[in-house]
Amino acid sequence: MRQKMLLGTYTRRESEGIYSLTLDTEKKELTDLTLVTKENSPTYLAESQKQAIYAVTSIDDQGGVAAYDKDGKFLNAVTEVGAPPCYVAVDETRQLLYGANYHKGQVNVYRIQEDGSLIGADIVVHTEATGPHANQDKAHVHYTDLTPDGRLVACDLGTDGVYTYDVSKEGTLTRVALFEAIPGTGPRHLVFHPDGNYAYLFGELANTLTVLAYNAETGSFHSLQTISTIPADFTEFSGGAAIRISTDGRFVYASNRGHNSLAVFEVIENGAHVDLIQLISTEGDHPRDFDLDPTEQFVICANQNTDNITLYERDMDKGTLTLLQKDIYAPECVCILF
Repeated sequence: MRQKMLLGTYTRRESEGIYSLTLDTEKKELTDLTLVTKENSPTYLAESQKQAIYAVTSIDDQGGVAAYDKDGKFLNAVTEVGAPPCYVAVDETRQLLYGANYHKGQVNVYRIQEDGSLIGADIVVHTEATGPHANQDKAHVHYTDLTPDGRLVACDLGTDGVYTYDVSKEGTLTRVALFEAIPGTGPRHLVFHPDGNYAYLFGELANTLTVLAYNAETGSFHSLQTISTIPADFTEFSGGAAIRISTDGRFVYASNRGHNSLAVFEVIENGAHVDLIQLISTEGDHPRDFDLDPTEQFVICANQNTDNITLYERDMDKGTLTLLQKDIYAPECVCILF
């Protein structure tokens, strides 16, 4: 089987935009790096069920989101003065797109039109007090995506907050809950357990995974466990990046930039607890993103600073990873989208 993925990148050095890469599951190798669309630093990508692609974009002194149809035709871009978002996610039910703007500390909501193009719908700016870390100089929204019951959750690295919003059909946000993480955590991304009762929060600044219980009635979270994603004796710089969960809910994966590793956690107690079972090198520097392929037999990891992608085979029963390839060229890759 040949599975194609899209790669989002920075375009500061060698990259020209959005690329595709193919995973051959029989040969267990990655091949055919191809430039799909020239775009200015499309650092995060999302795809709709109609196969429209939404990419972070920068145009002169403005940042926002660009829309492409399934054939790669440019539809439009919605931008505003300042830095672009760092994360985008599609809401199929309401036909909305959400963006997390790190530099502005805000959540953007866009309406998806019939042809796949975008128009602005709402903006919410976080104004809460910030944490004690030097990187928490102001609000820094890093993630905006849906809860299992259709609310919107936003992680803010600057305020140490995890915000829950109700969303109207038109895309207007109303905050219903705020979880305050341990000061200095720097919430970056989270994933939900398949049963919807638990979420796993990755703290970029503290290099921690926090298990959260989710209350669907109120949209609130509370903490059950916090565990480090790097060794206790590692004293050099490291910052958490991406987090994923297997569809059976048995294993959580997280990437560490600096320690340059993937941490593998086994989920126990029906989702309420995790145990670290493996740390494996990413065979490169600054693994900002990785993902499981649709079969979940493989994990693909992108090393931003060394321009290489690493391929692992995944033990479906034990959850552990085995290195297959480590020298696949992909310039400035920071997002993997199957």
